[in-house]
Amino acid sequence: MNTTTFYAIPAAILAGALVPIQAGANAALGRHLGHPLWATMASLAISAIAAMLVMALLRVPAPSFAEIGRLPWWGWTGGLAGVFYITAALMLAPRLGAGAFLAAVIAGQMLAALLLDRYALVGFVGSALNPGRLAGAALIAGGALLMHLSNAPRAAA
Repeated sequence: MNTTTFYAIPAAILAGALVPIQAGANAALGRHLGHPLWATMASLAISAIAAMLVMALLRVPAPSFAEIGRLPWWGWTGGLAGVFYITAALMLAPRLGAGAFLAAVIAGQMLAALLLDRYALVGFVGSALNPGRLAGAALIAGGALLMHLSNAPRAAA
């Protein structure tokens, strides 16, 4: 294992561990602000402020306008996906529970990843669909279904 992978895997695990916290925090934000879209706006505004502070701290140079002009149209859709995800998370996670919600999210991510890799979409290098990749995706989808079906509410204490 090289040094990059040594640090990348724990960082990815940490990022994944923060996702249910984000979903719960955003759901609380939605309840207190009165509407899911206000919570989405607040969450994204806080994200923008935090990113700007980190960029200032790291002295990240401004992007090249020439490079921005060469960006494919779909390069801007990540923000739209973020709005959809945040809004869906704050509306669905409280209903489904953190485990079932995130299992469904991961299943959706894996299915989309198979298609993106297979057809080399949005900048990904093409990868064949093979039995191992399909079996892995099926196990994840099955796990998501099992998490959902096993999500019986607990009795109030």
